Amino acid sequence: MQEFNHRFSDQNQYIISWKNVVKIYESEAGSYTALKGINAQILPGEFVGIIGKSGAGKSTLLNMLTGVDHLSSGEVIVASPDLRKPISIHSLNENEMASWRGQNLGVIFQSFQLLPMLTLTQNIMLPMDFSGNFSSRKSREKALELLNLVELSDHEAKLPAYISGGQQQRVAIARALANDPPILVADEPTGSLDSLTADSIFNLFETLVARGKTIVMVTHDNSLAPRFSKRLYMVDGVLCDEPEPHQEI
Repeated sequence: MQEFNHRFSDQNQYIISWKNVVKIYESEAGSYTALKGINAQILPGEFVGIIGKSGAGKSTLLNMLTGVDHLSSGEVIVASPDLRKPISIHSLNENEMASWRGQNLGVIFQSFQLLPMLTLTQNIMLPMDFSGNFSSRKSREKALELLNLVELSDHEAKLPAYISGGQQQRVAIARALANDPPILVADEPTGSLDSLTADSIFNLFETLVARGKTIVMVTHDNSLAPRFSKRLYMVDGVLCDEPEPHQEI
């Protein structure tokens, strides 16, 4: 089984910090503030749920962490076991950001985003091939190991269209693990799955956390809240420690 070794020498060192993060979108209709001065910290090995209704700003907050969207103000600081010191990711240029993201983040989407013309093995190999850290033989070997981790080794040569939605999400998780990043971010990863399949995906996340990963997951499903080690509730661009009274998520 795949083992992960992202252990910090100081477990009290934050791996992720959002500091006074503001995001304002401008349009012809005027400005809209999606994030209103977010402050939050995450420790290594935490399984964090960002919970809230659609439009609350959850995905925007993840985009600030992954660097796919620009800040209006504030700072996002991320640490890594192999970095000498934490970095402010929005201080990186485009090439530096792409390189940092490829080595430090695994991203999992609700819609899986597997390439339909590639086999499951080839989909998992893509991040490794882009990073250039592995030979073709090694990347294939690791892809097969990851397929075994998500219990899909018997389907390695199939195209995504020939497996179920839950299986596709497992492949997407394996792909996110390809470069062994310390952090996984997941945007509504169970939103399009039935409850039984969603539970199996959640169990897989819990296994990964137990092996050293830090996971930040966005969800609108408040019933999942007890399964996170840390919960952040988002309401109208603001983070709260608890949901609003009688809040329907």
